[in-house]
Amino acid sequence: MGALRLDDLPHYVYDDYKIWEGKWELINGVPYAMAPSPIFEHQNISGNIHIELSNILKQCKNCTSVLAVDWKISDDTVVCPDNSVVCNEIKSNFIEDVPQIIFEVLSPSTKKKDRTVKYNIFQEEGVKYYILVEPKGNFAEVYKLLNGYYKLDGEFTTEKYTFEIDDCKIDFDFKNIF
Repeated sequence: MGALRLDDLPHYVYDDYKIWEGKWELINGVPYAMAPSPIFEHQNISGNIHIELSNILKQCKNCTSVLAVDWKISDDTVVCPDNSVVCNEIKSNFIEDVPQIIFEVLSPSTKKKDRTVKYNIFQEEGVKYYILVEPKGNFAEVYKLLNGYYKLDGEFTTEKYTFEIDDCKIDFDFKNIF
């Protein structure tokens, strides 16, 4: 008997995903369990990110701060970023358009996937900013999409960073999230 090949695994789609119990992500037809649930520190930072974005975006008519909601990228890829900024009208129960900003708060159980698989997906899909937040070190890495590839734009702890999206400038204060 040879090694297991990817072609030998079942390939799931959105209709399968919709009926699963628990929290999952579906990436290229492969299910990923979102377990265990995020710890208090993770949820607290994620909540602080949402509050900071929501306060800033009150003045923007086009952009919305979104907590963990499914982003249906394709029929076989559905992810659930911790925080997103969507700059189009949300017309369904999930995100359909490419978010402009995605924050992922790193957890031991998802860190590798966030830094590799989701990094590559978000880069390919054209997410303008991808922020990886490391609770253990109280810092965030801001990646900016330039010429189709992410470039590390800086590491932040207590500084401000300006996200530039179309006609909007979002002055985000990292000291308010840790």
